[in-house]
This record gives sequence, structure tokens and C-alpha cells, in this order.
Amino acid sequence: MYDVSTRERALMLVAAGRSLNSVSKETGISRAAIRSWRTRIEPRRRAGRPCPRCQETPSPPEDPAAYAYLLGLYLGDGCISAHRRGVYFLRIVLDNTWPGIIDACEAAMRSVRPDNSVCRVKKQGCVAVTGSSKHWPCLFPQHGPGMKHHRKITLEPWQQAIVDAHPWEFIRGLIHSDGCRITNWTTRTVAGERKRYEYPRYFFTNKSDDIRNLFTGTLDNLGIEWTSCTLNVSVARKASVALMDAHVGPKY
Repeated sequence: MYDVSTRERALMLVAAGRSLNSVSKETGISRAAIRSWRTRIEPRRRAGRPCPRCQETPSPPEDPAAYAYLLGLYLGDGCISAHRRGVYFLRIVLDNTWPGIIDACEAAMRSVRPDNSVCRVKKQGCVAVTGSSKHWPCLFPQHGPGMKHHRKITLEPWQQAIVDAHPWEFIRGLIHSDGCRITNWTTRTVAGERKRYEYPRYFFTNKSDDIRNLFTGTLDNLGIEWTSCTLNVSVARKASVALMDAHVGPKY
């Protein structure tokens, strides 16, 4: 006998496009069992706690700091897709190079919807951290057809209030998804000698003007100086980089 969480995870992996054979190898569950769950035993969803946005008086998520971080990740590298029986999958696709960010993403997803299933779907060079819930569109009303940079992206007032209260978590989520910290270099002539100087800077790159504006607007509120060129936002001033290092830091 397998518990509900184990069955849900196996079905989520299959629903994400994995073959029965690969899911069987990863989980140790027979293909016959997984096949039977798909066709006749669909696991019962735990009732869990209600969605905070669907109550008679809507309220913010239980862990607003985790939500602000997850919102940044979603706007950068996330998508929401419909599954059967009114269930939605939230997927955040992250590079295998940064296992710490993958762990942080999973923790945030579990904090935002504590009673829903979360799993990791392995892909070539990356991992899709995937959570199932009927309420992801309630929690992320930016969900819609097509790519984010092809549609208007704005925050609801309740989302903006969370970002205003937890701006660094939001910035971390955006940097962890579509940003980086790099070391640049330049040369200067000092006393007739050409010398090389290195300095750190942060970059954020996104095709959506709206998402870049959410990023820079939050930086403005934090007193971070930035410059922009086409799709890139750069933070290179020494004091601003020091603040970013204190609250964001390199990917890990």
C-alpha cells in the first residue's frame, strides 16, 4: 500500500510528461500500479486548509515572505497549467547548477500551500519544481494564455502590499530566476601604467517590460541605483551592490 502523498507524486511526474518506465525507476513503484492509479484510483486530494483568496473575506497567503519570493520566481521562470478535475500545476524551472535555489523554491512552494503536493521533475540540465493545487490561479492572477511578455503583467493591490512589506524576498526571487551576480573588469592608466580592475555587478534580464518595471520599481523603493539597456537591468554602483550582496548574494 502506498500513501496519498506517494501516489500524488507519481501521478504528478507522469502528468508532467515523464514515461511510466522512468517514473517507476525513480520511485520504485511498479508501472502497473501507476497505470491503475491513472485510470481508476485517482488519489483523493486532502481537504487541507482553504485558499486565503477564496474566502468570504480574502486574505494574504499564510507566509507572505515565502509568497513574495515565490512570486519573483514565478514571474521569472514559472508557469501554471491546467490538469484534470480542476487541478493546476505551478512549475518553476531551475538550473541544476544551483541546488540551493531549487531547495529554496520547494520550501517556498510548500509554505504557500502547505497541504498540497510538491515534487521535482528532472529534465536535461534543469529541474521543474512542481506543485499541484486548485488555487494557483487565485494566488497568481498573472496566469493567462501565452508567454508573459506577450500580455500585460501587473500586481493586484494585495500582491503589491506583500511586495512592499517583503521587497528583498521579491528581488531575490527575480534574481534567482532571471538574474545573476557577475564580476566585470576594466582597465585604467595609473602613472603611465595600464592596470586591470575588477568589480561585481548584478544583472536582471527579462523580455517583459512590465516585469522589468516591477523589478526596477522595487529597487527604487529600496534605494538601489540601477541602469537599463534593452532587456537588461544592471546594478553596479558600489553601495548598491553592497546592499544587494547583504540581501541577495550570488546564486548557490
